[in-house]
Amino acid sequence: MHPDDAPEKIDPADAAHWDAVEEPIELIHEEEFHKALSALRDIIKADPKNPYAYYFLGVAFYEVGEMEPARDAYRACIGLAPSHLGCRVHLSHVLRELGDSRGAVKEGMAALSLAPADGDALHAVGLAYLARGEDAAAKRYLEAFLEARPEFETATEVRAMLASLDGLN
Repeated sequence: MHPDDAPEKIDPADAAHWDAVEEPIELIHEEEFHKALSALRDIIKADPKNPYAYYFLGVAFYEVGEMEPARDAYRACIGLAPSHLGCRVHLSHVLRELGDSRGAVKEGMAALSLAPADGDALHAVGLAYLARGEDAAAKRYLEAFLEARPEFETATEVRAMLASLDGLN
């Protein structure tokens, strides 16, 4: 067998980190957010270097409306896994919701540097610029987001935002 034909090597530590969060992920899917928070805290106590535990802790905190702890969990994840695209996108949204539109743009742009055509990152950056009142930049990123062919509901919301921006000009 040629080395290029070999299956991709899986990092055992990464696999262990994923395995550790399987149950809390199920709890999040079942909307048992407080149970997920408890389970994730236990995982972090046992292994404070598990980036997925921090990421899903951020998700669970966000779902229960705890924005500051969500922000802190996402930042902890990025500290361990700087190229975690989804975490950067989620952190951008949380920062925007907390009123830190500058930080939201920064995190969104960091996400785009990892994946320049990622629809979720384009959406996050567009919303962050909109929150900053930078309508031209918001429009540019939101239009690029629509080109990424997002789900119908989100696309409809973004088209309404763009129509509103066009009405202001």
